[in-house]
Amino acid sequence: MGPGTAVTGLAIAPHVPELKRGLAALTRAGAGLDGRLSELVKTRVSQMNGCAHCVDLHAAALRADGEDPRRVDVLPAWRSSRLFDPRERAALALAEALTGLASSAPAAAVYEEAVTELGEEAAALVAATTIGINAWNRFMVASGAQED
Repeated sequence: MGPGTAVTGLAIAPHVPELKRGLAALTRAGAGLDGRLSELVKTRVSQMNGCAHCVDLHAAALRADGEDPRRVDVLPAWRSSRLFDPRERAALALAEALTGLASSAPAAAVYEEAVTELGEEAAALVAATTIGINAWNRFMVASGAQED
């Protein structure tokens, strides 16, 4: 690379092909979660992480699945919107707690609340989905996918 050449992303994937396979396996771990709830979680986490590529991808998937565009638009403000039901609120609260680990809400307490609302299996699937999309967000941001 010569002087004045801008780096647009880290060339990780060509040198560590196991990474993408690992991320795909991690994604499959949350595959049992309801599709629309999964996409809501992935969209919200991607918004929090600033991954434009992933926000676009998952918001488009929501809309293609027939999601009300108003809900997609107000997703960052879900706590103050009446458009989300208790199950979705529990999943989004857990996703946010696991994404913003330094936040004031301890993830373990939020997880217990999610178990109460969603049940143990669905809460675990939300956690797995959140962990997976967090990893993908970081990979995509590091790879320069923001510029798509």
